[in-house]
Amino acid sequence: MSPKFAPHPDRRVAAVSGASSGIGAATARALAAAGHAVVLGARRVELCEEIAAEICADGGEAVAARLDVTDPASVKDFAAAAAELGDVDVLVSSAGDVLLHSSHGVDPADFAAQVDLNLVGAQRLVSQFVPAMVERRRGDVVLVTSDSVRLPRPLMSAYVASKWGLEGMARTLQMELEGTGVRASIVRPGPTLTGMGSTWTTEMLQPAVDAWLQWGLARHGNFLAPEHMAAAVLAAVSMPRGAHVTLIEVEPEAPIRSEEQP
Repeated sequence: MSPKFAPHPDRRVAAVSGASSGIGAATARALAAAGHAVVLGARRVELCEEIAAEICADGGEAVAARLDVTDPASVKDFAAAAAELGDVDVLVSSAGDVLLHSSHGVDPADFAAQVDLNLVGAQRLVSQFVPAMVERRRGDVVLVTSDSVRLPRPLMSAYVASKWGLEGMARTLQMELEGTGVRASIVRPGPTLTGMGSTWTTEMLQPAVDAWLQWGLARHGNFLAPEHMAAAVLAAVSMPRGAHVTLIEVEPEAPIRSEEQP
């Protein structure tokens, strides 16, 4: 039987943060399926190791390394581990988390921790990987943000602020990298079924859902799958040279209306 993941003549080494589950894990699998070598990073490194083993069993190339994007030393160690597979040519920053709190009710330390994880953590990765890409005059950086940049949601102020900041950094990065051969892309997910928010209790979630409905932020009940977002990431980094995907926003498709509905 031929391997599920066939070797690709344009093999690239890709580093993926937040790769233990959700969008990060799906992206690692999609990149490996396209023939690229993948380094999976997350705090839950044992889950990354399981995914890497599955990829290798299917004929792909993958390794796992512990990564805590809030720890500069961990980010540096992750970059060194990734370099063992070769020059890293693709960086996907998808690590993140979300708190449910009002802007005035959240503890400032918790607010700062969310910004550190979702925004500063991404910059730590960029600072480790992008300079070498610029030297080689080639590379792709994908920063996973959120449609809450376009549609802020009540009771998610720290998350929204961090994702707004992340897109601001990404837009600036795009200008700074223009002409270097390195492309920076924003991938902006809509509501996606991942492990994020899985620890929320009904008492925490219900006020948030009520507020989102009040502001018209939940038009239907469908969600994206992580694989949908992985396809968007793969599309951005697979764009032929000479073209630059600056932003992809993906939203869940609404249920098909019945013929009786207007």
